[in-house]
Amino acid sequence: MMRILRSIYYFFPIQLLLLHVKKFQVLLIFWIILFSTLNGGFMQTYGAAALFLSPEYLGDVSPISASIVGIATGIFIMAWNITTFILFCRHFRFLATTTRPFLKYCINNAGLPLIFLVFYFIKVVQFSANKELLPAGSIILLSLGFLAGFIFIITVSLFYFFRADQTIIRRMTPVINNPKLFKSRYRKEEVKLNESRLMRVKWYLNSPLTIKPTRDVAHYSKDFIESIFNRHHIAAVLSIFVAFIFLITVGFFMDSRYFQLPAAASILVFFAILISLSGAFSYFLQSWSIPFFVVVFFILNLLYRYHVIDPTNKAYGLNYTGPTEDRPFYDQQTLRQLCSDSVLAKDRANMVEILERWKARQKESRPLLYLVNTSGGGNRSATFTMSILQRLDSLSGGQLMRKTFLITGASGGMLGAAYFRELSRERDGGNHGIHLQDHRYVDDISKDLLNTLFSSFVARDLASPAQKFSVGKYEYVKDRGFAFEQKLNANTHGILNQQLKDLAADEKAARMPLMLFNPIITRDSRALIISTQPVSFLMRPRYDSTRIPMMDPDAVDFGALFVQQAPMNLRLLTALRMNATFPYVLPNVWLPTRPVVDVMDAGFRDNFGETNAVRFLNAFREWLQENTSGIVLLQIRDRKSGGWENPYESDDITEIITKPLLLLQDNWYKMQEYNQDDLLSLSQTGMGIPFRKLVFQYVPKTEDAGAALNFHLTKQEKLNITGALDNRENQQAFGQFRKLANGL
Repeated sequence: MMRILRSIYYFFPIQLLLLHVKKFQVLLIFWIILFSTLNGGFMQTYGAAALFLSPEYLGDVSPISASIVGIATGIFIMAWNITTFILFCRHFRFLATTTRPFLKYCINNAGLPLIFLVFYFIKVVQFSANKELLPAGSIILLSLGFLAGFIFIITVSLFYFFRADQTIIRRMTPVINNPKLFKSRYRKEEVKLNESRLMRVKWYLNSPLTIKPTRDVAHYSKDFIESIFNRHHIAAVLSIFVAFIFLITVGFFMDSRYFQLPAAASILVFFAILISLSGAFSYFLQSWSIPFFVVVFFILNLLYRYHVIDPTNKAYGLNYTGPTEDRPFYDQQTLRQLCSDSVLAKDRANMVEILERWKARQKESRPLLYLVNTSGGGNRSATFTMSILQRLDSLSGGQLMRKTFLITGASGGMLGAAYFRELSRERDGGNHGIHLQDHRYVDDISKDLLNTLFSSFVARDLASPAQKFSVGKYEYVKDRGFAFEQKLNANTHGILNQQLKDLAADEKAARMPLMLFNPIITRDSRALIISTQPVSFLMRPRYDSTRIPMMDPDAVDFGALFVQQAPMNLRLLTALRMNATFPYVLPNVWLPTRPVVDVMDAGFRDNFGETNAVRFLNAFREWLQENTSGIVLLQIRDRKSGGWENPYESDDITEIITKPLLLLQDNWYKMQEYNQDDLLSLSQTGMGIPFRKLVFQYVPKTEDAGAALNFHLTKQEKLNITGALDNRENQQAFGQFRKLANGL
């Protein structure tokens, strides 16, 4: 028995697995990330597993998209084999005396890749059946597509190395067959081979089905054996170089939909390049690897500090080209000037005129004023918001946008609200082809945004040279922010491809509701309020300055601050993206101020859009009391109210360390809700007219069936979201809205 166990232990595939654990463990991180992603651990919140298990190409999950991921998986596995072959070859020099040493290494190193492939297919079948609701035939076709792509790239790779082997043999044979030449190159007195201290191999797989004992190569000179391996190294490095060129090409032509590869494919190719680079640095630099990276870091930091390189994302449409002296100061004095008494009076007068125009469009002399708040939450919130607005519009006889004065919110919810508002505007403008209750609009806004975003990040942000595009007379660099906007624009058929100046006239005439975007300035967590109208009255709460010390602004009027930078040229798509800039997934947007500031997702301060709505109502309380019969706040949210959802729980001993750090993060939105409930109750008491709040919330039927918070939805998640409209709480809210909208 011990003899059998010893034979297994000294079997080359087993020794290779142990060697991976002993040496260069950093290379295993890529495998850990992939296994964790497929199992729903790594980046679960962002739905990363769907990128691999349900890859999209040309807007569809198909055998073609699966085959592209299969090809990328093959590239990743071959990069893994190539890199570890280069790093570990000195530990198994017996392979140098065999035919096709790299092929034999791949066969013996197939343990981890085979485990991954089996695990991948199990997860694909489960995901396709339970999440994408695909029939067995479609699942089989997807699997065959993946296998076809995988087998194709493995075949091409091995054919390439077969040719390399033949070239090496052709060049080495004359040397081996000529004893004098051999001795002159590889003299006997040269250093002899020593047995590896990290591994001992007695048996190896000569083919997938045959086992051979290893050959003693102690009589060969070290220089001879390494010369054979070095020739394989050159061939391996060339193959990785080709993969890098491929990634650059994809990034360069990514504007074409045919080059917008599944995100999983781009990620796998990028991982392949990272593995290769890690191996190259370790092989050539040895113990100098860490000092080298430290030096590179300091060089890049200096280049960034002195603006030699500029990886920052910009607000498309805004002017960044003028001299620095023309940029506004971002300081206390400037912000106070933007909301001085004279500015406030002027901006309030402008908004009262808009309110009067809105009132003139209503049937009643004192109508109800409706406001819409919609929460962040990626595509799930966008889909739920669109579905709710369609139902509300139907219940109001197609008059929802006419009755609504203001729409606020964060992230995904505003994507759905903006699309619905523009559809309503087009319909009211005479486009009789638009039927607002058509379910295809829900399908549009629920389409994938994540694949293009990740593909652009890998292929364009990290690999390709900078490409530029223009908005008016200003140029900007294409990155994943640009890719996100272009994909959103394509999903919504170009209806959102407008600038703020294109919307200003209709908003000022009250032909459509005002829409406020409020991304957060990372420097001090102030809200940057983006609107077509001046909104200085929202920069700080309304208060009696004779009884309360001066309050500094906690928000900034975008149009007023950047009055010299053409703020109305800002693209609506960019405003939506700035409002939905979740960390790392989308790039923060940098603004031309002194000092430079950047903004990110509005949800970090007001994920439900309620703060701005309440501040607006308080600013025009007297007008509302005189001209309306009450306020109706329609809140559309992608999570259950009350703070009971996803409580912070941990059974691990690590919670002793992590709980103080993660407690705030896990309860961030709940604390927002507690504070906003308090604010709303105070406002309701002091409003002086009836104030109603109707809440429409996405609550999955079961806790494990909830849609992920990301920019990708599975078919099962889409059905789950639309099905949530008919739960008991939402039906009650719809009933209350019907009575209010119809004056009952």
